[in-house]
Amino acid sequence: MRHLLFLLLWISGVTVALGQERSLFDSLQYRAEVQATAGGGDHSPLWLNANRYGLSSLKTANGYVRGAVERQLRVDDGRRWGIGYGVDVAVAAGFTRTFVVQQAFMEARWLKGVLTVGAKEQPMELKNQELSTGSQTLGINARPVPQVRLSLPDYWAIPGLHNWLALKGHVAYGRTTDGHWQDDFVAPQSRYTGNSYYHSKAGYLKIGPKNITFEVGLEMASQFGGESHVWENGVEKVYKNSQNAKAFFNALVPGGSDATDGDFENTEGNQLGSWVARLNIDQPAWQLGIYADQFFEDHSMLFHFNKSGDKKFRYDFKDWMLGAELKLKNNPWLENIVVEYLYTKYQAGPVYHDETNNIRLQISGRDNYYNHHLYSGWQHWGQVMGNPLYVSPLYNEDNTIEVKHNRFVAWHLGLSGTPLPRLHYRVLATWQKSYGSYYYLPTNPMEGVSLLAEAGYGLSSSWSLKGAFAMDAGKLRGDNYGFQLSVIKTGLFKN
Repeated sequence: MRHLLFLLLWISGVTVALGQERSLFDSLQYRAEVQATAGGGDHSPLWLNANRYGLSSLKTANGYVRGAVERQLRVDDGRRWGIGYGVDVAVAAGFTRTFVVQQAFMEARWLKGVLTVGAKEQPMELKNQELSTGSQTLGINARPVPQVRLSLPDYWAIPGLHNWLALKGHVAYGRTTDGHWQDDFVAPQSRYTGNSYYHSKAGYLKIGPKNITFEVGLEMASQFGGESHVWENGVEKVYKNSQNAKAFFNALVPGGSDATDGDFENTEGNQLGSWVARLNIDQPAWQLGIYADQFFEDHSMLFHFNKSGDKKFRYDFKDWMLGAELKLKNNPWLENIVVEYLYTKYQAGPVYHDETNNIRLQISGRDNYYNHHLYSGWQHWGQVMGNPLYVSPLYNEDNTIEVKHNRFVAWHLGLSGTPLPRLHYRVLATWQKSYGSYYYLPTNPMEGVSLLAEAGYGLSSSWSLKGAFAMDAGKLRGDNYGFQLSVIKTGLFKN
């Protein structure tokens, strides 16, 4: 509530300061939605739960009433400056929380640069928002983290190069909001970290001005600070992690060490990221994108080599998300096709060894993606903040906050189209085979298939209806099915 009050005061203050030149209540949009989900099995199916910015539930019966108002930055396109803000709240049943402030943010643009303060749903880069399984680092699966974010959201062509080279990116600091949820959810004598800080940064380059372009980028993130509760030999130890200026710098430029490192120092906090790339070919009748997302947890897979003494280790290029997106411009029945392949079994290999007096060799392996020995891993409110095929902690029946299925192979297909002016559909189909993790080994690999069929229809210019059916089959997530219905009203407030 403090954030909402501050936002309203800020809007009023800026409106008065700007006088009558342009009201900050111009072009104010609203959205109201009622959603209900019902089904059977152990959980709500994967694709009724995943990649919804955390506003979803694993309960087989759940729903919400949601309301939002937003003034988009694009309202001020053509001006040197722009102002935007938004509030998005929901009252939910069957969720991790009854009253959810999904978004509450304000942002200002000067020329190309944007400053955003608060919690806002940020889109993925270089992937289809509707059909992809999701980015491995900066995904759309978890609830937004309140943050201060400075960004160049659209490509800026470097002067003098005739549009052959452009760049964009962001840097952000924030703080997670799931500390109380972790305390309530976690099983006795299990690790958790409350109120940790969040940092993310990314940079992307685009080469080529015409119908063939290549994009390459680096996405990185970290968790630091907060209070970690760790159990050692049945005794709880509480570590108040550093959150001074040096800790913030070590998040930006990886360095330092954690309180639990002892003689074997690691980089401070939970550091992770992805190398990403995409080749785009644009033709009159179709557009093809071929992309890759290579995830890493430490320097071994960041640079693919490690040096210990006079020994050098080279790591294989095995763990990838590889994808292709085909857009058919003149075929409304089938407009977009996405195919993705994910392989995450390698993780720098099955061996980890620190250098000792007897064995003068350090080998970096067993990276244990999305997990950390001190922090609660790459999750927020129980949902992974990257790709949801890494099975989120919310699924854990033993109430541990850990990603137990991070070594897997998966194939994914996504289709969408608009066969009628008011009718849009999408279909998702995913097969996955999990080998658990290097620290959690199921007796046998666990397979799963997840399907979604969803269609939305515009009843009028402001009313729309969306319905979906989804199912899971197999041992990985169980045998589940569910139906989802949403009624949505959108419009523009009139002055």
